Amino acid sequence: MLLIDKYAYFNRLKHIHPVEKMTFALCLLLFALTVKDTVVSLITFAVMSAFIILGAKIPLRYYIKLLLLPGFFLSSGIFTILISFAHVETMAPDILWSAKLGNWKVFITENNIEIAMNLAFVVLSSISCLYFLTLTTPVNAILQVLRKLKVPQLLIEIIEITYRFIFVFLETAIHIYQAQNSRLGYMTTKKWLHSLGLLISSLFINVFKRAKELTIAMDSRGYTEDIMYIDDNYQYSAANWLIITTIIASIVAVYLLFGGTL
Repeated sequence: MLLIDKYAYFNRLKHIHPVEKMTFALCLLLFALTVKDTVVSLITFAVMSAFIILGAKIPLRYYIKLLLLPGFFLSSGIFTILISFAHVETMAPDILWSAKLGNWKVFITENNIEIAMNLAFVVLSSISCLYFLTLTTPVNAILQVLRKLKVPQLLIEIIEITYRFIFVFLETAIHIYQAQNSRLGYMTTKKWLHSLGLLISSLFINVFKRAKELTIAMDSRGYTEDIMYIDDNYQYSAANWLIITTIIASIVAVYLLFGGTL
């Protein structure tokens, strides 16, 4: 079991109805993505992080590690926005830094910094919303909500099987890597590349084999393109809905009063 999946099943907010958690997370996510306001993004990130660390009791160290995972993609996106190129004779307003490269110049403007910071805050707020949902709600509970929302059954089954095979991929990859490493398959660069190629090819072969075995097992048990589920029992809470409504309304009020002015 992945650690992130373990926390989804064992956290302080696991007993809360998944509809409440999904409504809370998705409303803040959509609002942050819609307005793209720095203040809203910072408040959303702070609120979600507080619920994850203080409410669900997810370790701070692990949460920071999760935030670092998309850091590479965020950094590359910010870098491309932050740095501008133009002909050496081109005039640009509010240049904070510049350097000449032959007939071209590389420069950073105040507008670039503002756009990059806004992008970073919006991305962090969005990630915190998704991490809140992922770390506090098991996949089975999310699928249970999707079934009640009448999402097509085929889509739900594809999501569930894809999620299941994430663990199959990881388990198979770990076993193959350990076998290769025990035989010194990663000692040199040449061996490393050769072993990696063998690992990838073996991984797909084994996963397709497991998929075929799963299909045979389901057919032998009378699978008729309709998987039956036993839903967990959750209770709605008026107090939780009041908290959700208050937080969302407060963030909307802050945006209406101070959005774009702070």
